[in-house]
Amino acid sequence: MPEDPEVGEWFADEEFWTAYAPLLFDERRWSETPMVVDGIEKLTGLASGERSCKSVLDLCCGPGRHVLEFARRGYRVCGVDSTKPYLQAARESAAAEGLSVELVCEDARRFSRPGSFDLAVNLFTSFGYFDDPADDALMVRRLYENLAPDGALVMEMAGKETAARDFTEGEWFERDGKLVMTEFSVVGAWEGLRNRWIMVDGDRRVDRSWVQRLYAATELKILLLQAGFRTVRVYGSFEGTPYDSQARSLVTIGIK
Repeated sequence: MPEDPEVGEWFADEEFWTAYAPLLFDERRWSETPMVVDGIEKLTGLASGERSCKSVLDLCCGPGRHVLEFARRGYRVCGVDSTKPYLQAARESAAAEGLSVELVCEDARRFSRPGSFDLAVNLFTSFGYFDDPADDALMVRRLYENLAPDGALVMEMAGKETAARDFTEGEWFERDGKLVMTEFSVVGAWEGLRNRWIMVDGDRRVDRSWVQRLYAATELKILLLQAGFRTVRVYGSFEGTPYDSQARSLVTIGIK
């Protein structure tokens, strides 16, 4: 099982992330961040005082939406991502607000600080993109080992059930003066979803394809238990609603 990123992995292409950043992280995504962190505090027992937390790891932190919000609330935060422009944007945002955060450029499979964090988060479907599913398991083990005893992990993604329920073959839309066309197709027996995004911005055209591995709630729960988590709870939103036919996303809480 490889420890190092393979040459040519699509998510290592910084041009993709910078080109699509205005679409992935628009004003709505930024505005929902406090609500997401409210939900994390509630679901993990931080809001009620049942659990204490001083240090937070945001693995695959992107431009730092949640890193900044956790820091505003007084947590010591470390954000990890492999996309340098995103980390630079997060660094500039933190400096503008006078927030102290640590930002590390590292592959999620390799970042290792055993027992250093009380809370770890992996949000906004930042999981399931490695070619080898064994690397997904490795990433979960890294999250487990980086947590202190009794630490909590929060993962949030599109589950296999919601992906099947909401499946569409594609759409096109205009946003921020850009034309975006998307195409989707099922891989295997719903093992994954092939994505193709085409963005046209004046004379510039960006065309990228990738496969997102899909996890059913039971599959993700088993993966976390196999990594060592002693309890795993599943919800359909950050409000703690059931993971049922009305679920908005797959929210999983693992306790070390």
